[in-house]
Amino acid sequence: MGWHSWWHAVVAFIAAFAAGVANAIAGGGTNISFPTLLWLGLSPVDANATSAVALWPGYASASWGFWKEIKASPHRWYWLAIPSLVGGGIGAYLLVHTPSTIFRSIAPFLVIGSSALIAAEPALAKRLGTHGDGRRSRGWLVLALAVQLVIATYGGYFGAGLGILILTALGLLGLSDIHKANGMKSIYSVAIKGVAVVYFIVASKVVWHAAIVMAVGAVAGGYVGAAVGRKVKEHAMRWVVVGIGVVMGIVMLVRIM
Repeated sequence: MGWHSWWHAVVAFIAAFAAGVANAIAGGGTNISFPTLLWLGLSPVDANATSAVALWPGYASASWGFWKEIKASPHRWYWLAIPSLVGGGIGAYLLVHTPSTIFRSIAPFLVIGSSALIAAEPALAKRLGTHGDGRRSRGWLVLALAVQLVIATYGGYFGAGLGILILTALGLLGLSDIHKANGMKSIYSVAIKGVAVVYFIVASKVVWHAAIVMAVGAVAGGYVGAAVGRKVKEHAMRWVVVGIGVVMGIVMLVRIM
C-alpha cells in the first residue's frame, strides 16, 4: 500500500501523535492508530502489525522513565517477563495466521471491548493496593505465570487496553505499590510487543513507510503527552480516547455488516 496523496502521510502522523499522547496520559493509543491504518487502506492484519511497530518505541521509553521503580520492585515480579515473551510470540503467531476476513470481523469488537476496559480502569484500579506484598507461595507463582501468559497472548494478538489488564492483574496478584506496578507493566509491555514486533517483521506484515511516519509521530506524541499529562486531567483524556475508540469501533462494525 502506498500513499494515495501526501495527506495520507499527514493523517497517519497525526493519528500516531494522538496515540502517543493518549498512551502517555491514559492509554488506548492502539484504538486510534489501528482504525486509522484500516481507513488508509491496510488489511486488518497489516494494520495491527504496523501499529504495533510504530507504537513500540513509546513502551521502551516508558520503561526507561520507570527504571527506578523497576529496580525497587521485588525480584519475584521479574519472573513474569518469561510468560510475557512467550505469550507475545503466541499472540503474534495467531494474528499472522488468522485469515484477514476473520480478523476483520472481530476487530471492531476488540476495539470496542478495549475502549470499555479503558473506561472501567479507574474502578478496576481501586483493586490495586488492597492486597499485601509479602512472600508468596509456589502456587501463587504458577497462577501469576498463567495469568500473565493469557494477557501476553492477547497483547501479541491485538493489545489495546493491554496496560490496564496488566495493572489489574498485578493488583489482584498482590503488587500494591502503583508506581512499581506501572514500572513492571512497562517492562512486560516492552517484552510482549517486542517479540510480536520481531515476528511481524520476519513475517513481512509491516508496511514500513507507514510505520516510520507513525513511529516519529508516536515518539513526539509521547513526549508532548508526558508534559501535557501534568496539566490535563487524566479522566478527561481517558474519555476522549474511549469516545474515539467506540466511534471507530462502531464505524468498523457498520462497514463489515
